[in-house]
Amino acid sequence: MEGAGGYCLTPPLRAGLFAAIATLIADQASKLWLLHILDIAHRGAVRVTPFFDLVLERNPGISFGLLQSESPVAQILLMAVKAAAVIALAVWMARSRTWLATIALGLIIGGAIGNGIDRLAYGAVVDFALLHIEIGGKVYYWYVFNVADTAIVAGVAALLYDSFLGVPAAKAP
Repeated sequence: MEGAGGYCLTPPLRAGLFAAIATLIADQASKLWLLHILDIAHRGAVRVTPFFDLVLERNPGISFGLLQSESPVAQILLMAVKAAAVIALAVWMARSRTWLATIALGLIIGGAIGNGIDRLAYGAVVDFALLHIEIGGKVYYWYVFNVADTAIVAGVAALLYDSFLGVPAAKAP
């Protein structure tokens, strides 16, 4: 079956599209639940385990809170960069030759779109997962993240694995 741009909707490409859609749904569902059902904004932090809490952080920047700006111009520029990246990743995914790379790219695309929806809907990315550990009486915290961030990291790790140990994939656009 031919897809847009003449690309064949192969089983790996279907799997990549499924990964993108499943990631997007899981990401947005978790955020909607957190914001509207759990009402974390009013409830405050929720301890889930001794090393994991649910919290509410709004990140107007990019990964790890870099380039934070709430100005409309900065948000539009970040969205434009994100849209260009998603398009490039989608072309790469359509050209990919391995299952792993195709699914990994789907995870990254779904995560990027999920965080992009947050930026449009809330003016910032909604982060909520906080890992921490106590060592010697001092508590160490990881960055607050979300399902989309997890999918992006997993996708990048899978791409790295595939590039070093897998069958050579198609070159990125």
